Amino acid sequence: MTPAHTHAFRGIWPAMLTPLTESLEIDHDAFATHALALLDAGCGGVTAFGTTGEGPSFSVAERMAAVEALVARGVPAQRLMVSTSCAAVTDTVALTKHAVNLGVHGCLVLPPFFFKGVSDQGVIDAYRWLIDRVADPRLRLYLYHIPQVAGVGLSHGVIRSLLAQYPDTIAGIKDSGCDQVFSVGLAQAFMPPLTVYVGFEPDLPALGRLGSTGAISGLANFAPRLVHRLVAQPDGPDAARDLARVKALLTVFDGFSLMPALKGVMAERDGDARWLRVRPPLVALPAGEQAELRRRLQALGLDAARD
Repeated sequence: MTPAHTHAFRGIWPAMLTPLTESLEIDHDAFATHALALLDAGCGGVTAFGTTGEGPSFSVAERMAAVEALVARGVPAQRLMVSTSCAAVTDTVALTKHAVNLGVHGCLVLPPFFFKGVSDQGVIDAYRWLIDRVADPRLRLYLYHIPQVAGVGLSHGVIRSLLAQYPDTIAGIKDSGCDQVFSVGLAQAFMPPLTVYVGFEPDLPALGRLGSTGAISGLANFAPRLVHRLVAQPDGPDAARDLARVKALLTVFDGFSLMPALKGVMAERDGDARWLRVRPPLVALPAGEQAELRRRLQALGLDAARD
């Protein structure tokens, strides 16, 4: 069989925000419209139900129905990455089987994230349970490191063991730990054959220089071109300006809850207050905070042609 990393994705695959209806159900039409707009903006693909997409707040059935709706509304399955992470590994298996059967590009999976103090062997066992029960050669698995959210990270030993056991399945590593030293260490240890994709946008040029060819990014929901240049042209003529720009964008979120604030940016950009809705336990920005977010955005400005 061909090693999975030879089919790893390239380009920007935004970590999509999930639009909701008034009753806080997934708005399938708006979700597909957002995905298709990102593809039209030059993104290589899109990522559903990661951290930015509030993935763990939705049931297995909701997530399956939404992914099916994306495909039915014209989003090519092969340009979809689906986060299938759940607290119960059996639910992760069900979501992963469903995604593979739909023909998606790959699945993004956290280590077990409810119990704390889990050993490396426990993390390895959880991934083995998933891979062995999906038992499908079409599965491309991207390991997801975000310890500040999950409470457990991915050690070099875990990654090395899984890659040795499942070279035809492990396709890459998404590192959203926001620690450039750790990210560079991953790249030096595993790239090649694996690609390390960082989620913290200011680190994209550093990883691009080491050979990283893409990213799953939250800012790419509204600044896909800017994020793409940081990866594709880390030393290009506009690299310094682009890096300063992305750092300035990130300061907009200082003091706010991140996912509600990201949705707040979409609401301001599109003039659509429906973007403000979040699924509990997240809480939408209060009116005063949204007004401050608006003030910061107006001072910075969003450039649809460049961002």
